[in-house]
Amino acid sequence: MLSPFPGMDPYLENPNRWRGFHTRFIVALSEQLAERVGPNFYVEIPERVDIIELGSRTGKYILPDAYIVSTPTDPFGIQQADAIAPATLIEPFLVEETSERFLEIIEKESREIVTVIEVLSPTNKARNSEGLDAFMEKRRTIMSSQTHWMEIDLLRAGERPAAVAGKSDYYALLARAREKKQHTPYEVWFFNLRDRMPTIAVPLQPAFDDVPLNLQMAFDVTYQRARYPSILEYTHEPPAPPLRNEDAQWVQERVREWKKAVNG
Repeated sequence: MLSPFPGMDPYLENPNRWRGFHTRFIVALSEQLAERVGPNFYVEIPERVDIIELGSRTGKYILPDAYIVSTPTDPFGIQQADAIAPATLIEPFLVEETSERFLEIIEKESREIVTVIEVLSPTNKARNSEGLDAFMEKRRTIMSSQTHWMEIDLLRAGERPAAVAGKSDYYALLARAREKKQHTPYEVWFFNLRDRMPTIAVPLQPAFDDVPLNLQMAFDVTYQRARYPSILEYTHEPPAPPLRNEDAQWVQERVREWKKAVNG
């Protein structure tokens, strides 16, 4: 069953729903790309973990390679003769851990990362946050490298770079590696709530043509696989920010017609 909306479903912008949608959407994008970039390239889905001590802005952003399950206190089996000294009790640290997945297209022979694709999340867009700082630092780093950079923003809320702020409800941006130092304008696909999502161009290495990435197809696959109609229910208003009056009325009409069709 398809969404009530032709493109992005604003109900999925709810932060409580976003993480699951984000993961599923990344997988759908990966599957579509994998069929189109082979056999010379392949697609990976790395994970960035954000560990923040609450009340502090000194969070650390790491890419986990391995996880320690347990550490023996006496690895050599030697009994310690000294008595354990008393410890000072302090309040426990309040730590929050979040993870963000993204896409990398990698050249098969050299293992070189050719293209990075980020689907933005609320943590990437929250004003004056460590998540936004980390995202912008990664953005700057990759944009100054020989790796193509793509970002897809399906969230109306949150901060946006000045070049794209206020121009549409959603967008996808491409900065090509070979053109960054030539001050060539970025390629941007702007689209709104009432629009179908575009098919965008994903660049590889210069000897290879761009491959198409159909955002709408990936969204439709994600929506149906997750059975979102039974999860979202469409009984409340879409999450913040508030829709424009004409769009709010349009959303209500779409939901009403959709429910009528579903219920026969």
